[in-house]
Amino acid sequence: MNRFEAMLDPKTVAIIGATEKEGAIGRRMLENLLGLKERKVYPVNPNSKRVLDVEAYPDIASVPEQVNLAVIVTPAPTVPALIQDCGRAGVDGVVIISAGFRETGEEGRKLEAEIEETRNKYGMRILGPNCLGFARPPIGLNATFLKSDPPQGNIAFISQSGALGSATHQGDKPRVAYPILQY
Repeated sequence: MNRFEAMLDPKTVAIIGATEKEGAIGRRMLENLLGLKERKVYPVNPNSKRVLDVEAYPDIASVPEQVNLAVIVTPAPTVPALIQDCGRAGVDGVVIISAGFRETGEEGRKLEAEIEETRNKYGMRILGPNCLGFARPPIGLNATFLKSDPPQGNIAFISQSGALGSATHQGDKPRVAYPILQY
């Protein structure tokens, strides 16, 4: 399996920035990912031994097996170093949910340039930064911060806009029946 396929059909997922803090994106992402069947989910948080009653790891290098997909939800200034860590650990693909990059100006552009340099060095696949993530309903994967899982269907919905992706959901219920990245 190539790195892109491993990212979209991961056997192992790490959520970097997982937290128990109510209302935090790191909690929402972990809650969404914990529903995965036949796949392992590893919370990564240097300040917690457990997150939502799941053993947590201080960094990506401490995860006990190779990670196919890492989801990053930490502040923008921390992301380039985390991408370096993911590259060294052999992570296949990364979703960067974090905002605070080119949309904020020159400092954000510099952060993105560092990420791109690391991506090229290690050949990782990266979605983001500042994105909604992606979901694959046929395998139960919801690597987004949406409150509910999109239902299965026969049409793929792909959007550059997180606002548009979020607009298809109303509260806890999807407004439209669509899978995201079904194949």
